[in-house]
Amino acid sequence: MIKQILSVKMLRACVMGFSCGLPLLLTLSLLQAWMQQENINIKMVGMVSLIGLPYTLKFLWAPFTDRYAIKFFGRRRGWLLLFQLLLAASIIFMGFTNPGTSPLLTACAALITTFFSASQDIVADAYRREDLSDKELGLGSSLYINGYRLGMLLASGGGLIMADHFTFQKVYFIMGLCMIPGIITTLLSPEPKAAKGMPKTLKDSVIEPLKDYFSRDLALPILAFILLYKIGDTMASGITTYFYLDIGFTKSQIGTIVKIFGTWATIAGGLIGGVIMLKVSIKKALWIFGFLQAISTAGFALLAAAGNLPFLLAAVIAFENLTGGMGTAAYAAFMASITNKKFTATQYALLSSLMGIPRVVLSAPTGIFAEFLGWETFFILCAVAAIPGMIILLKVMPDNAKAKGN
Repeated sequence: MIKQILSVKMLRACVMGFSCGLPLLLTLSLLQAWMQQENINIKMVGMVSLIGLPYTLKFLWAPFTDRYAIKFFGRRRGWLLLFQLLLAASIIFMGFTNPGTSPLLTACAALITTFFSASQDIVADAYRREDLSDKELGLGSSLYINGYRLGMLLASGGGLIMADHFTFQKVYFIMGLCMIPGIITTLLSPEPKAAKGMPKTLKDSVIEPLKDYFSRDLALPILAFILLYKIGDTMASGITTYFYLDIGFTKSQIGTIVKIFGTWATIAGGLIGGVIMLKVSIKKALWIFGFLQAISTAGFALLAAAGNLPFLLAAVIAFENLTGGMGTAAYAAFMASITNKKFTATQYALLSSLMGIPRVVLSAPTGIFAEFLGWETFFILCAVAAIPGMIILLKVMPDNAKAKGN
């Protein structure tokens, strides 16, 4: 097992995950902290999640990466390198703005960053699916997710700690430079072998992936499940940075307890989830992990009632991130198992775009809900929101479904 984890393919998946996870929270929690420092109203902070719309709409331009290739570097490596370079530049540019004096410019810079970040996700997901065999997919997805979490850890935890000592402008400049390991990995990686029957025209790259997916039984219920499975967890996490600051925790406490400690709990959860899925079906794993996720989300209501207690914060974060990591591992295994290698970029982008809708669209009014309901009731509502996805799960998957790719 150790030899498999340390193989070149697995390390490559981990580093690509790191590069994809790094930009996400630069436009969410770190930007929230910057806005809170600039005394931006909480309602506006919640609406900033709309900047993440490219994560939800990325399936619209994914077919271009399936159909066209960039000369000299190949279809996957070429697009990946281009998006990584543009992403690094956009992150650095974002640091030269200021949400207090020029909120529109900051929003535009953040939107550009999320566009290139979502584009990188498209190609990295396709590369991983094509680079790994079916037997390697489960472990590779787990390591990709763990790398993703490490990138998020650096961006949010490291970023918040640095923001206590440096300006946000310097923090974003440093984060832009942190894209270098991903760029080097792309340059050193081989181009994955293309599957037979790849689309030969742009029209085919748009129509054939959709035709292939929607010809399956239960295609629409599966999409509904993907949309709703983590909705409560996502709504809660969309505004937690503001919540922590609001009840009295410092940025360093958040960076240390929530981001650093919490990320390791998530990584542990992903590995535990992968091991459990070797023994039980994906359906059972999704059901168990989904139930635990709902319980852990309700833990934030307990924290809201108790107030500024670092030990309770650590306990709530440990449980929430552990269960979240388990749920995400099963979630990724499920989506990979229904993706056709002929149209990897487009189909995976469609599925992961649906996964991102709650984070982007439904998280937008969370600030309004929290102000109207209060923190305790808001988090209880988020826990209850998990129920519809769990009900749909009973219909969309046979009990004996295993974590295997196509």
